[in-house]
Amino acid sequence: MSGATAQAETLPRPAFRPRLGSALLSRGLVTTYLSIMVLIPIVALILKSFEGGLAGFWDAVTQPQSLEALRVTVFIALIVTVINCIVGTAIAWVLVRDEFPGKRLLNSLIDLPFALPTIVAGITLLALYGNDSPIGIDIAYTSTAVAMALLFVTLPFVVRAVQPTLIELDQDMEEAAASLGASSMTIFRKIVLPNLRPAILAGAALAFARAIGEFGSLVLLAGNTQIASIYIFAKIESGDTEGAAAVSVVLLVAAVVILLAIGRFARRGLPV
Repeated sequence: MSGATAQAETLPRPAFRPRLGSALLSRGLVTTYLSIMVLIPIVALILKSFEGGLAGFWDAVTQPQSLEALRVTVFIALIVTVINCIVGTAIAWVLVRDEFPGKRLLNSLIDLPFALPTIVAGITLLALYGNDSPIGIDIAYTSTAVAMALLFVTLPFVVRAVQPTLIELDQDMEEAAASLGASSMTIFRKIVLPNLRPAILAGAALAFARAIGEFGSLVLLAGNTQIASIYIFAKIESGDTEGAAAVSVVLLVAAVVILLAIGRFARRGLPV
């Protein structure tokens, strides 16, 4: 066997990459679908918000009610996101690192907010924390009730983002650090957390984006609390679709900015 033949036989074969038809066809299908489902509706929303011109857009988003709704919504969403980062990471840690009876059931319950209609979540929280609360806690129609509802609907995002990273995390470094006398907190802070940071940030971005746009679980609980999604719905009911679109665009921009910023932090490895 010649040297050239032997060298050719030892070269690795290129990986097989299945395609859905030609590359041009598959990219065209993806681009068309995303345009119909995402890009075109967003463009239509932006155009609707500027039907009254830049002045009309500015007037709609700077009304005192609009500013208050946006401020309250973003503030509560940020609080909920921080809580989700802490509690969601802890839940993911328990589900991955601990063994206990009912673990599979608990793991399944994490996805319940994805499957359950959000209006049902609102009714459940209202029954538990309303005027006839069986545990004697009445927080309905307050900002606390809004935060509780948002915590419920955004619970899975951080948990499901952190779980796969924890499963694949090499524990040899943790064992080596422990053998050198490092405490559990030091191991978590110096070894585990840096590896989990991108996943935590990704889950936080999704949780925040969901929180500022949530409607179904809040419609029964918000009361007089100014929430952007409910304010938008009220604008539509009153016939002010341009004003509703303008506030919607502000929420859209806020969500995109947060997603891009957190994604950049995660890629650069900046501290949380």
